[in-house]
Parts: sequence; C-alpha cells; structure tokens
Amino acid sequence: MKKIILFITAFIFALPVQVKADEGMWFLMFIERLNQRDMEKMGLQLTAEEIYSINNSSLKDAIVQFNGGCTAEIVSEQGLVFTNHHCGYDKIAELSTPEDDILTNGFWAATKADERKPKDLSVRFFVRMDDVSKRILGVVTDSMNELEREKAINQEIAKIQKENDEGGKYTVSVKSFFQGNEYYYFVYQDYTDVRLVGTPPNSIGKFGGDTDNWEWPRHTGDFSVFRVYTDREGNPAEYSADNIPMKPKHHLPVSIAGIKEGDFSMILGYPGRTNRWMPAEGIEQNVMFAYPAWVEGSKLGMDVMKKYMDQEVSVRLHYASKYAGVANYWKNRQGMIDALKEHKTAAAKRKSEAEFNVWANKKANKKKYGSVIADINAYYAATNEKARHDNYLMTLLRTSTMAAAPSRLVEGLKVYAAGSDEERARLLPQLQEFVDAVYGEYYEPLERDMLAKQLELYASKSEGYGIAPYIAEIAKEYNGNFEAFVNKAFDSSVMANKDKVESFLKNPDASLLENDLLVTVSKSILDKYRDVPENIKSLEDKYQKGYRLLVDGLRKVNPDKKYYPDANSTLRLTYGKVIDLPRGNKVNDADENWYTTLAGTIAKHIPGDEEFEVPQKLIDLYNAKDYGVYADKKGHLPVNFLTDHDITGGNSGSPVLNAKGELIGIAFDGNIEAMAGDVIYDAKLQRTISVDIRYVLFVIEKYAGAKHIIDEMTIVK
Repeated sequence: MKKIILFITAFIFALPVQVKADEGMWFLMFIERLNQRDMEKMGLQLTAEEIYSINNSSLKDAIVQFNGGCTAEIVSEQGLVFTNHHCGYDKIAELSTPEDDILTNGFWAATKADERKPKDLSVRFFVRMDDVSKRILGVVTDSMNELEREKAINQEIAKIQKENDEGGKYTVSVKSFFQGNEYYYFVYQDYTDVRLVGTPPNSIGKFGGDTDNWEWPRHTGDFSVFRVYTDREGNPAEYSADNIPMKPKHHLPVSIAGIKEGDFSMILGYPGRTNRWMPAEGIEQNVMFAYPAWVEGSKLGMDVMKKYMDQEVSVRLHYASKYAGVANYWKNRQGMIDALKEHKTAAAKRKSEAEFNVWANKKANKKKYGSVIADINAYYAATNEKARHDNYLMTLLRTSTMAAAPSRLVEGLKVYAAGSDEERARLLPQLQEFVDAVYGEYYEPLERDMLAKQLELYASKSEGYGIAPYIAEIAKEYNGNFEAFVNKAFDSSVMANKDKVESFLKNPDASLLENDLLVTVSKSILDKYRDVPENIKSLEDKYQKGYRLLVDGLRKVNPDKKYYPDANSTLRLTYGKVIDLPRGNKVNDADENWYTTLAGTIAKHIPGDEEFEVPQKLIDLYNAKDYGVYADKKGHLPVNFLTDHDITGGNSGSPVLNAKGELIGIAFDGNIEAMAGDVIYDAKLQRTISVDIRYVLFVIEKYAGAKHIIDEMTIVK
C-alpha cells in the first residue's frame, strides 16, 4: 500500500501544469487532436481546418505579429490592421512633433495618401509549422555537455532553416519547447511597409495611465489602426509611393451583435514568455532577489524621466515609449512579487519537487533523474545574489542610454578614425544611422541625471555579489558622489551628445577615444553584465540539463495528460469564456462585473489630470447618448470586458473572437489579482482585459468622424 501511495503521489506532482478547460497556450497544428472537442462543448462553431490550414485560408492568416513584440489582426480586404494603442505607442510618438502632437491629440487619415509611414515597422504572417523533434534530438547524445549539445543542435537548425526559406522568401525559426525536449520550425513572411491609419488621443488610448494599469475595472480605449502595403504583385516590399494596400488571404469579420457572460471566446496571438515549469528555487530567487531589484531600479528610472518629461513637450514625446515600457514592467514585477508570495507558490513547488524526487530516485529512474532536483537547487543557491546584482545592472541598461551606447559605438569610431578617406566614406552612412538612432530621441540633462542616479543605486545595493570594478573605483574616489563623476565624464566625452559625435566624424582623432570616461563606464557595465564566473558556468551546465530532465520526467510520470509548452513568441490559441471577476472592494459602473461602460469613463474624469481627463467631445457624446449602433441592449456603450483566457505579454493586440471567428474585442491587459500568471494559472482569478470592439468602432465613427475606415470592414450585426 505504501508503494501505491508513493506512486499516486508522484502522479499528483504534475497537477499544477495539468490542463483545465480554460488554461493553456496551444499550437494551432494540434487543435483538432487536443482541443477541438473541448471547444465545441463550450460553443465553438468552427472546424480545426477553419482555424489553421496550410492549403486554404483560415483564421491564422488574419493574425500577425506586430513589430516583433505584440499581436495584431487584419480586419479588411485592404490590409487594415487593429492592434493596441500601447503596441503602436512608440511609432505614434515617433510620428509626433510638438507642432503636430498626434500622440496627445490623435490622428485619422482622411485618405490612404494621408497615412503616415514610421521607420522600421513590420508585421509577420505565420505560414506553417512542423515537428522536427526526432531530427534534432537525433544529433545529440547523453554524453554531451550542454555546450556540445547546443552546438550540434544549432548546426541542425541552420540546415532546417535553409531547407525551408525558399531562397530567402520566408523567415524560418526553429524553437525548442518543454525545455529542450521538443523542437518545431515555424515559417513566416514579413511585410515592412506598414503605415499608421489612425489613433485615438492619449486620453482615450491610454486612459487611466499607470494608475489603472493591470487593474479592473478598466475604461481604456487601447487600440490603434495601421495598414499593410505590398508591391503591385502582392509581394512584401520596402516603402514606395507605388505600393498598394495588401489583399490578405483572410480578414476577420467584426461583430457588433454584442456578447454576454458565459459566451465562448478564443484568442490567437503571440504570447511572449511564461515559466509554468519553473522550479521552486527559481521562483524564490525572483521573489526575494531579482524582482525587488528590478522594481527599485525601474521606479528610479521612471522618476528621473518624469521630471524632465513634465518640463518640455519634445522630451515627453521622445521618452514616452521608453517610460511606458519601464512603467509597465515596474508594476508587473511588483504584482508578481505580491501574487507569488500570497499564493505561496515556491512552497507548493518545493512540496511537489520533493514528491518528484521520490519517483526520480527509484531504481529504474535514479541514473537519469536522481540528481535533477539537487543540481537545480545548487545553481539557484549560487546565483541568488548575482540575480539581484544583474537586475540592478539590467535596469540601468534599460533606462540609461549612456550605459550601453558608448561601448557599442566606440569600435566603429576607431575603425573610422584609422581608415582611409575611401573607407571613411563607406563607413559614414552606417555610423550616422547609429548616431541618429541613439541621439535622435536624447536629452542630455536627463541622461546625465539618469546615469548618475542609476550608478549610485547599483553601487550601493548589490550586496553579496561584486559590482563592476571600475564602478567600484569611482564610488571610492568620489565618495559615492556619482553626480560629480558623471558631469566630468559628459563634459569631456566624445559621446556626450550628437554634436560632439558628429564633430568627431568630421575631424576623427582616435586618441580622443582612448580614455573617454563614458566609454570606460559603458564597457565596464557591459563586461560585468556578460560575465559569468567559472564556478557558475559549471553549475549552469548541470542546471540546464537538470531542468530539461525535470520537465521530461514530469511528462513521463503523467503520459496521458495534455501538456502545452511555455510561451516563446510563437503563435498560440487560448480559449475560454466571457466571465466576471469577484468584485472585492472595487466599484464598477456596470450592473455586472464582467464589463464596463462609458458611464464609468465619465465618472473617472478629472479635469487637467494626465491620466483621467476625458476629452470634451467624448463627454458630449455621452451626455447626448449618441452611441449609434454600438450601444448594448440596455442602452449603455460598452468599453472593456473580461474573459478567462490564458495570455501573457506579447498577446497585447490579440483578437478576441466569438464562436464563429468574428472579432469582438482586442486584448490589452491582465489583472493584478493574477499577476503570477506567467508562473501559475489561477482559474478563479486570472482574467484577460479587452477593449470591446463596439467601443473601438464608436471612437472611430462617432468621436473621430472616420466612418470611411469602418466602411472597409465586414460588419456583422
């Protein structure tokens, strides 16, 4: 009986990653085998072939990865694209000027000729995928160490990519899943002529700002509109005035019929990263060491940026995107700390890992799995303080331009200075492009302040792991007064601002670079960030192998269960239903807590407040109840709604679809109560917050007067 209990206990270990009806981020190629029946029971009216097909048009042909980090969807026969306002935020800011501040005021192209082309914006279409696990795992052996294993796998990956890119027509990506136990290749086609069609003002698209971020109830019109262009034959092409709107294989019909609680819905998108298989001590390291440093460093960076952004419009526009990105993760990481502590996630994983260890050390399993938990735990014990150090250093690099740019620029400048006139002429355009990218949205007073304060934080807070030697020398020489050092460095450095760099390009002198203080600081930061001590390299090799075997063992313990791999920016489907969230102490304007209305937006209005000021025209439309065809059956204008989809970063901009594959909303956020969602799925609390498509269309038509955009779409009433 004791053996039976131990055997059953081992099976229970994998329960945290077993699949509930609404949990999971699923590969489209396995929908028919793994999910079709479940989805049909919940209300799906499409076949698996209508969702994912290689030979015929299907839903996947309307879903794109937007600029490498978000999701978007095609909503017309003319290549019209919906995504989040915050996904297009940096491009909208880029296209804004103090004289034409479309980030603040909004923008709507009256004709296609009025659409605006930002720099370096692309969308990626998913063509097909396939399983190459046997092929790739066939080139490795158990006797290989992790570096040897990685080399052999990368060589095979290169072959697979070349075999499937059709001479460069496609981008092919081979990725590992289940911590290196499976491999799949993905074929994509990229389009680089993508233009801004419309954006609501910041007061709608970012309504609620950082205060409401990750919170429910929400009232945010988080959407923006773009268009994909092709050459006249329909092929991807660089920007040209001769290009034409894309004719997609499939575009999403847009439903304004309304939704109700309990309705089936699904999301297709590109979730960025989850860590559902993360071991206990990895969770503990994040909660106690890594994330607190991230939060503190990010908050400092935000405070410095905000001080200068509030003083000048051009600075606000230039730093708006960076600030928004830092602020988003600042709140996310603090929420993760709180949620993981509250759920006692690390303790639950430790208990489960102890049970796994019993199975792993049985005679039949011990040789392969016996040391797995010990090797994993040894690695985390040795890297806790390094994790704290690295996160202070990482937030320095994320917030300070001068932490990394000088080191990346200096080698090019040295080659330029040493070159002939001919060589300089060849190098100059590349260097100028880099200089423009670094200094184009750069404000020197802010950057001086940022570097000084972040260096001070880094030097004073890395407790148990040695900081970069040169930074330690500065701290000692200047008695911790990094402001004095940074001012000296900026005053003397070639890298201090664009004028100084361009002056060097006109009169290059390599000797000026030899002892440049900003270059020296930057190099010391990056060298330290990349440094891995030898003792940790050895532990890391065992850890990587142990983590792979842990996941392999867990799946063998429960071979009949359905498992989904962690997110890694590949196209996935998640499904569930429209559902409310326990109210707690939070007050919602709606009768039920699964949606919000424009009444709640107006109730939050604070005149002059950058987060909660409502545009006067929106107030006027509300007072007149001029909602057109977009009101719900009760006469309210819906704004946001909740579902229990399993999503994460990268899903921003993903389409929320009804049972027929029609667009009902655009996903843009999660909720603070389930902030641990990247590590654990909480069926009771995890929610996706989406902007109701009726609010999107209302803003376009009634607020912006841009009904010609809606006229392109297939509207389902």
